[in-house]
Amino acid sequence: MLRVVVMVSGGGTNLQAILDAVDAGRITNTEIVGVISNNKNAYALTRAAEHGIKAECISPKDYESRAEFNEALIGGVDSYQPDLVVLAGYLVVIPPEMIAKYRNRMINIHPSLIPAFCGTGFYGLKVHEAALERGVKVVGATVHFVDEGTDTGPIILQKAVEVENGDTPEILQHRVMEQAEWKILPKAIDLIANGRVKVEGHRTVIED
Repeated sequence: MLRVVVMVSGGGTNLQAILDAVDAGRITNTEIVGVISNNKNAYALTRAAEHGIKAECISPKDYESRAEFNEALIGGVDSYQPDLVVLAGYLVVIPPEMIAKYRNRMINIHPSLIPAFCGTGFYGLKVHEAALERGVKVVGATVHFVDEGTDTGPIILQKAVEVENGDTPEILQHRVMEQAEWKILPKAIDLIANGRVKVEGHRTVIED
């Protein structure tokens, strides 16, 4: 049984997609053991609590230094003894020590087809604003392992979404979530839970 901790900063729509997929049997061999947010007002914490999952806030604002926060964050994650850490809209920089500790055991969902519209400064609506400004015809989402770079780890899954006439950043954001993020993030967790994802160098292989 794969023990999963989900880390979130906001509403938790991707968390809800994961919870729904576990309930529906689309994610197998998996238990969501905890949810951690940097924001005590994040609705994701409510979603977790309503699902009977332990949820807590570990915020940089509650510590005198970033080093103290990093130590608390790593300790908080470690306390769940997770096999996999899922960043589902988590907007805090992950400490390098944590990345090293959970190498190839931490994944992130990003709302673009990496390497387009990713890296420092590309998050939330900013990604979709940039895509529309550039005039691309296809956008999408990517699930990848987390490494020391920003959105640079080995890619696990990607799904494309077409841009439509009249799209605003908000409309496009919701379509990408609905058609891509909420589908490939649960699928990636299920693949990992069933031992089907192998990392080879900077690439992944999905095994049958």
